[in-house]
Amino acid sequence: MQLSIRSVEPAARRQARGPGHSARMVIPPEDVAEHSPFLLMAEDWFAPPAGFPTHPHRGIETVTFVVAGELMHQDHTGGAGRLSAGDAQFMTAGGGVMHSEMPGPSGVQTLQLWLNLPARLKRVAARYQDVRRSDAPVHVHEGVKARLYAGKLGDIIVPHASTWPLTLIDLNMESCAAFEAPVPAGRRAFAYVLEGQAALGAEKRQANAGDVVWAAPSCGGDGDDALTVRAATVSRVLLFASPIIDEPVAMGGPFVMNTREEILEAFADLRAGRLIQTT
Repeated sequence: MQLSIRSVEPAARRQARGPGHSARMVIPPEDVAEHSPFLLMAEDWFAPPAGFPTHPHRGIETVTFVVAGELMHQDHTGGAGRLSAGDAQFMTAGGGVMHSEMPGPSGVQTLQLWLNLPARLKRVAARYQDVRRSDAPVHVHEGVKARLYAGKLGDIIVPHASTWPLTLIDLNMESCAAFEAPVPAGRRAFAYVLEGQAALGAEKRQANAGDVVWAAPSCGGDGDDALTVRAATVSRVLLFASPIIDEPVAMGGPFVMNTREEILEAFADLRAGRLIQTT
């Protein structure tokens, strides 16, 4: 089934956040029921002395894509790594994580998606996995290079690095090229246009760099739907898809749970030093 487009929404304007740091919301933390399981996506440009020193999370996963530069990560589990342009990191906060994200010497541009977890998985053990650009398989088709970081693309399958299933495809397209991106039936999907101009979906809705394009989910079933992307210019488009989570959402700072009481519990656990001991 060819997916239709529900809406095209521009990212917010880039704003200064402090010395060496500017950012914008690509997906604001609003209308979370309509965007489920995607909670927010931020685009950050930061260089020393800016960064995100050690801070907590609970109840979510973060998917961080490095657009340019280098990003250094470290967490309380002993996980650490350095990511370069085109690398992606999947971090499950689960019951609790303390981690930091700091720029390399020349700075970094990142996209970070907050992916919700259902109630039954909100307290799983924290973990993370890097997927290097060089390790992500590439499907080449008539002016398109589709790099797969998670999910399925034709005969190519990349196991989920996230706890909640996710499809992540990086499309690099020549002018006038077209591609039918597979979306598992019934899943929520959106595309973020990083560069260029493209027309998406059955209606060929126009989108420019900085636009988020939301597809209307199908009614489900077996197999894959298709989100068609047609490049008007040389373009780069990131595609995300994931099963919808139909549960209440309570957000409080770095924590996302199902009730306000669980948010208060998370802050109490943080103050008492229990956050990373209650996975």
